[in-house]
Amino acid sequence: MSLLLQLIANGIVYSGIIVLASVGLSLVYSIADFANFAHGDTMAVGAYGAFATIGVLTSMGLTATIWGFPVAFFVALLVGMAVAAVVAVLTHKIVYEPMDVGSIGMLITSIGIAFLYRSVIQMRFGAIMQSFGVQRFGPIIELQAALGIAVTRRDLLIVAVSLTLVVGLHLLLQYTTLGRKMRATADNRSLAKVSGIRTGRVLVSMWVIGAALAAAGGVFIGLNANIYPRMGFDILLLVFAAVILGGIGSVYGAMLGGFVIGMIHELTPLFQTRLGIPIGTEYAPAIAFLLMVGILLWRPQGILGGSNT
Repeated sequence: MSLLLQLIANGIVYSGIIVLASVGLSLVYSIADFANFAHGDTMAVGAYGAFATIGVLTSMGLTATIWGFPVAFFVALLVGMAVAAVVAVLTHKIVYEPMDVGSIGMLITSIGIAFLYRSVIQMRFGAIMQSFGVQRFGPIIELQAALGIAVTRRDLLIVAVSLTLVVGLHLLLQYTTLGRKMRATADNRSLAKVSGIRTGRVLVSMWVIGAALAAAGGVFIGLNANIYPRMGFDILLLVFAAVILGGIGSVYGAMLGGFVIGMIHELTPLFQTRLGIPIGTEYAPAIAFLLMVGILLWRPQGILGGSNT
């Protein structure tokens, strides 16, 4: 039972990261109408933006902490999200917006943009793994004693911030004018435009929100492990699986799909420990994809496919 609880706890943490990336990717697909293969590398842009910011703030002598975490890290998280948002908007204005091609052409272009992002990061920071230098704490003693699971402060921070961002996005989509415009544009961009909605501004807002959420996910990958130029690309297929599983174009489906994929990814060890099937953690992505395929065979549109953004 303690192993199961531990894996569930790990799954919740990992799901938080996948959900942030999945929601951003789903927003881009539902409004811009193409699969953005540069989304994973946008996560890396945000992570390295945070990495550079922590270095600068630390060299300036900012050593204050909150709950054991450097204040510099929280500032760096915001800066990383802002950097990714600015890069995404500039890419939209310089590359995507002037192009008169279909969704396939945009998809291929986004692959090139992904290589560009990655190359710039590698030229500036190198190809080696690096860390934020945030002090690691052991498991929270109270939770370990009560439930027998190892949960760290990092885990709680990732879950808390991810949940806050997701709830914030829900409130924005459902209760603000911008959210209503985004949902209208996702439903029918042409109709939204003739109705007086400035769809160009909606697209810019979509890039800002999607890139910022992706960047937060990238920063949390770095907080949980390390950062390296291919970090976003290596997780991109799982993010796509989550979006497809939840339902293409459905933000809430992406949330649900991200949670399911993240949990399955971390629960894979149960195949060996409980069922005796020799499947190690290295097969976790394959198991997640098999689950996606199985659900799509039953419901081709995805879990929440066809619902509003």
